[in-house]
Amino acid sequence: MVKVIVDAMGGDYAPLEIVKGCVDAACDFDIEITLVGQEDKVKAELDKYQYDKNKIKIVHADEVIGGCDEPTSAIRNKKNSSLCVALSMLAEEKGDVCVSAGNTGALITGATLIVKRLKGVRRVALAPLMPSSSGAFILLDAGANVECTSAFLKQFAVMGSIYMEKVMNVTNPRVGLVNIGEEENKGTALAVETNAELKKLDLNYIGNIEAREIPQGGADVVVCDGFTGNVILKFMEGMGVVFYKMLKDVFYKNIISKLAALFVKSGIKSLKKTMDYTEYGGAPILGASKPVIKAHGNSNAKAFYHAVKQAVMLVENGVIDEIKKNIEKFEVK
Repeated sequence: MVKVIVDAMGGDYAPLEIVKGCVDAACDFDIEITLVGQEDKVKAELDKYQYDKNKIKIVHADEVIGGCDEPTSAIRNKKNSSLCVALSMLAEEKGDVCVSAGNTGALITGATLIVKRLKGVRRVALAPLMPSSSGAFILLDAGANVECTSAFLKQFAVMGSIYMEKVMNVTNPRVGLVNIGEEENKGTALAVETNAELKKLDLNYIGNIEAREIPQGGADVVVCDGFTGNVILKFMEGMGVVFYKMLKDVFYKNIISKLAALFVKSGIKSLKKTMDYTEYGGAPILGASKPVIKAHGNSNAKAFYHAVKQAVMLVENGVIDEIKKNIEKFEVK
């Protein structure tokens, strides 16, 4: 049974949506959930539902790290916050994985300072799954490291490749480096250096990949610095919302288009599901010594349910151990 530690106070709709998502997950999976947060508020939400009382428990934490809190100061000064207590429990092996929809910077800082990095890993990476025309790809880094070295990017490539193979069942995942052109001499000095270094690794490295190729399924693992990755992440999320709205406007324009919509209704719903970030749960923080999942800040119950599901898969597939072995195997320094 996988033991999931949850920051019940993190996110825009905590603890209401967090608790509901956890109850749904506890009903569907063989897991034990520990909700960390202000006990009276968490219990008030739990009392709304019927569930196996043996599968969910509460650990009290007085404080809450807000979205506007400075990450490092918050981790150091709010040690009794739900986020810090949850990460400390993970570090003390009182659970197998931690999930939070709270302050992204604080979670990354906490994963580094409290949970610690794997030996040999230079930086942890925020690694969300994103939809493409061929299924899904993993993007890393998506915001943990605004500035990177080629050594960081090499490690991101290795970790992302392992995740796609072990969790997403992609055989020999294709690794691409984000650049402004496919030519080897294109881009910044960092891009040119990293391209050369990635060729030396025993990965299915396909070279530079332009932004337009990313949603077309050009690679399974998309590697870049955190600044570029966060721009890609937010842009694609926004485009997903805009595209679906534009599609609805087309079909609801007049009576004829409305009738046409009836014949393609299932297809539209399928497209919406493909583009919906709530279906992908959260982003693993790869490189931490234990599994940590960052759920979307405005997660509803459905999104958090999928984040918990993703957390279980991360544990059951032994991703952390695989990263540990392969960082050593590839001698990525």
